[in-house]
Amino acid sequence: MLTSLYVRHFAVVEAAEVSFGPGLTVVSGETGAGKSLLVDALMLLAGARADSGMVRAGSDRAELAAEFDLTDLAEARAWLSREELDEDGGCQLRRVIRAEGSSRAWINGRPANARQLGELAALLVEIHGQHEHQALLSRPHQLALLDAYAGHDDLLVQVRESAMQWRELAARMRKLSGGDDRDQRLELLRHEIESLEKWSLPAAELAELESSHKRLANAGRLAEGSISVLELLDGDSEFALRRALGRTHAELSRLAALDDKLAPLLDLLDNAGIQLAEAADGLGRYAQDVDLDPERFSEVDNHLARLHELSRRHRLPAAELHDKLAALRAEHDELEGAGDALEALATQSRRLELAHADAAARLSESRSLAASRLGDEVSALMNELGMAGGQLQVELEPAAAVEPDPQGRERCEFLVSANPGQPPRALRKVASGGELARISLAIEVATLGKDTVGSMIFDEVDTGIGGAIAEVVGQKLRALGAQRQVLCVTHLPQVAAQGHAHLRVSKHSDDDSTRTRIEKLDAAGRRDELARMLGGLEITRETRAHARQMLDRAQTD
Repeated sequence: MLTSLYVRHFAVVEAAEVSFGPGLTVVSGETGAGKSLLVDALMLLAGARADSGMVRAGSDRAELAAEFDLTDLAEARAWLSREELDEDGGCQLRRVIRAEGSSRAWINGRPANARQLGELAALLVEIHGQHEHQALLSRPHQLALLDAYAGHDDLLVQVRESAMQWRELAARMRKLSGGDDRDQRLELLRHEIESLEKWSLPAAELAELESSHKRLANAGRLAEGSISVLELLDGDSEFALRRALGRTHAELSRLAALDDKLAPLLDLLDNAGIQLAEAADGLGRYAQDVDLDPERFSEVDNHLARLHELSRRHRLPAAELHDKLAALRAEHDELEGAGDALEALATQSRRLELAHADAAARLSESRSLAASRLGDEVSALMNELGMAGGQLQVELEPAAAVEPDPQGRERCEFLVSANPGQPPRALRKVASGGELARISLAIEVATLGKDTVGSMIFDEVDTGIGGAIAEVVGQKLRALGAQRQVLCVTHLPQVAAQGHAHLRVSKHSDDDSTRTRIEKLDAAGRRDELARMLGGLEITRETRAHARQMLDRAQTD
């Protein structure tokens, strides 16, 4: 359940913090006051795309934060635990949108991305906007609504997974039984494997080959340089290090005879002499052993050239060619043994077809039962919403696919008869805008509450209706609020009167700026707001009396 929402420097809102309780909370205000800003803020916290236009003019950033009580939302708690974003007892979403257009988000104080926001928000809130009823014209959306109403998620998963696995097997079987293509692929694989077997090397051997190439390419320089360094260490020149060290040792020995404190330094010079001698011997041996073999260098250079050529052909670093060889061998062996593999895959494919057929048959039966119940329930609601004699039929048609289908064996079409005596026709062809809005609301009332989402948000879904029908809509929303938290932005007093709580959004302007304020109304404030919604600019005593009567009747029902 949503417990609080905080916005700062968001659109025309300078700063506002709103607390929410259970039941139906209605939001009202004059046209243009910013009633839908609360919904917009929640959509942004749910991962909707942000832009710099959402930042209040003159501010460098907008801040949004919402807190939720997860006591009754086990799925949301499980998701937070899997993502290692859990906190004891609650959940906080926060998002900052900067004036240059960038944004950052946090879940329980930890950085989060748009995917995480969207996945978590889908378990917390369900948002229904002003124009969402247009989605009803889409047949895939109609099928999704029917499935949500039926609540057969396990069957949907079985049907989808068995169909996708069958398609993967079918693709492998087509690849293995490719005829001439298979023979050509085998020939290509043999050629590639032969080349890689001859030239590719494991990583350690490749590193040694590259080191050897570097050494052979610089053999002359290494030989000449090592001899020059040896001459500096132990040559005939009076400046050679060992000669200079000998002279240093003799001079220090004479000084040590005069002062015993210098004796330890002689030991250091002795050790240095030993180290110099060993270095000179090592350089001498190295100079003699330097490989000046041009044939060996040619072999190594050719090997590396072949490796670079294979790297370009396979678009892989040379160090990964040895692994590529293993993959090509596996593919070659699979194609070589295609007969046995095809037989095994065919057996597996038949097993998946049977599993899909069984799950799809059970899904079809569940959909058929749910279609009848949904049609009856929505038809009854249509009559309550002022469409006397109107009917909705949920028609299931066989799918055209001849192979396992991830969506099952049928497709869905909502058929509607808006008036008595009219034959049902496809919803997308016959419903007017006002009728579509009411049919949409009836379907929403019938299908919502089938999941575990804790909060439902309605943004002026009552547009296009009024009078007694509006009161019925309010009663339906209030009844829904008895089951879970509902937030409804409305312009109808009949709907607003049904709320368990009432928020008013108002706009205030001066010479310098415009600000929006959000306040929670007490009983007197609710009566005055309903009177404003009923009477417009001039609020009379009769209007206030009517508002009080409407409020008293709604709150005692």
